[in-house]
Amino acid sequence: MSLLKRIFMNEWMIVSIILANSVVLFLMGYREFSGYRPFEIADHFFTFFFIGEILVKVRFYGWKNYISSAWNKLDFILVAISIPSLFELLIDIPDISFLLVFRLLRVLRILRFLRFIPNIKQMIAGIQRAFRASIFVFLALFIYNILLAVLSSYLFRDDAPDLFGNPMLSMYSIFQIFTLEGWNEIPQRVIENLDPDSWVPGLTRLYFLIVVLTGSIFGFSIVNAIFVDEMVMDNNDGLEAKVDELNEKINKLLADRNINPND
Repeated sequence: MSLLKRIFMNEWMIVSIILANSVVLFLMGYREFSGYRPFEIADHFFTFFFIGEILVKVRFYGWKNYISSAWNKLDFILVAISIPSLFELLIDIPDISFLLVFRLLRVLRILRFLRFIPNIKQMIAGIQRAFRASIFVFLALFIYNILLAVLSSYLFRDDAPDLFGNPMLSMYSIFQIFTLEGWNEIPQRVIENLDPDSWVPGLTRLYFLIVVLTGSIFGFSIVNAIFVDEMVMDNNDGLEAKVDELNEKINKLLADRNINPND
């Protein structure tokens, strides 16, 4: 049992196995190595190794203590999801490419080692605050995207059907403009199919200019500002505490000398 503990409870060993599994899965994505038996055997070995890791940890910690950890819950779920990839050892499956999805999910276990990053708890807390603070802005921006998508589909579906042929295509095109990806190319493709001698191309340019300003310059900038502000909020807590402590010491020193702090 001591040997199993040294193997399956060694964090660096687990990291090495996960990285090796990642390399094998990466290579199996090439057609040249699709169905390559040594890689398939190696992948099954990784699956059994991770199952053995869970069994050893449950034996050592006990089920309740093991599953009480959020990281262990993540490990358990990802390994359990990848177990169907072992079915090919028992039954003949003509096409097992869909099982690669389960194998890839197992590699996500590397996320648990984020806990070794300094101040990771403060970072996660900052991300949670940032999401809570910006969720309504995201929702408002999403609804605005839908409204513009429907309007743009009615306006330009005949001139650019591949971009605005239906509301779903239009949503994607508008989102591209929001992210400033194709903000110039998309309007230009619409304008190319319009009568250059009419006033419509000018209004079309004005329309997309408003979309860029409201959705990208203002919308995403506000989201980014709120997100970053909430993320770095904890960085000032220590400094504020020191300033408050210094003020208390100064006020106490002045009080001991009968000096009014307001003078």
